[in-house]
Amino acid sequence: MLVSAVVSVVISALILVSLLGETFTFVKGLAETGTWSSLWADGWFPRRGQYSVATLLMGSLIVTLVAMAVAIPLGLAGAVYLSEYARPSVRRLLKPALETLAGIPSVVLGVFALTFISPEVVQRFFEAPQANLAAAGLGVGILTIPLVASVSEDAMRSVPAALREASYGLGARKATTCVRVVLPAALSGLVAALILAVSRALGETMVVAIAAGGSAGALFTADPLRPGTTMTAAMIAQAGGTDQVKGDALTFQSLFFVGTLLFGITLSLNLVAGRFVRRFRNVY
Repeated sequence: MLVSAVVSVVISALILVSLLGETFTFVKGLAETGTWSSLWADGWFPRRGQYSVATLLMGSLIVTLVAMAVAIPLGLAGAVYLSEYARPSVRRLLKPALETLAGIPSVVLGVFALTFISPEVVQRFFEAPQANLAAAGLGVGILTIPLVASVSEDAMRSVPAALREASYGLGARKATTCVRVVLPAALSGLVAALILAVSRALGETMVVAIAAGGSAGALFTADPLRPGTTMTAAMIAQAGGTDQVKGDALTFQSLFFVGTLLFGITLSLNLVAGRFVRRFRNVY
């Protein structure tokens, strides 16, 4: 077990070293050529020397917010039902089925988002092209629901039955007990589930690459009904299955720069979640 833990740390360190090496080359190249303004260009077109970080951050933020608007209420509702209302026989059937949904390949959900969610949901109510950030966000949200529901349900099930019984003994109804007792007692686990869901949405690639419409680059937009791209989708689109991206001199290194940025955001989220969980964790 110690060897496994050490190997995991070593692999993570090597990945970080590879990211930082090429990121340093990218930053050094910008400094030598005096092209820092390319980081605030009108869009993300690295083969033309336009490395708009704001475009990627805004696209990632939009997709994540749309995904969380879907995954959080549906996932938490499913967790509450499985933990507090479902009969044991129903739970034994639904819990494995819910966890099986997490195994659906993301490329399948990407095609589903492009061919069904966009024309049947987004375009039915809004004027938008077939590929747009909203459809991608909805697809990522569906992909994230099982994660939120499963982890949240485990956190709620870990709350001792004695707390529920004490609430019932004071005359509280099941709904009141769930809202006033179980959810606050499972708060640290619920927050951990939400942070995991946000990290999952930020790191999703194939759904956004297929459904968001930014495979060839993207202009900056804050409109979820327009095409765009995210950090992960930009990396896979520009790499194009090769080990050397052709284009501007720093195109290849820009992918490592975006990877380092994504690593920093994800690490920050996990540090915040860990601090929150340690502060509000209840030990029974």
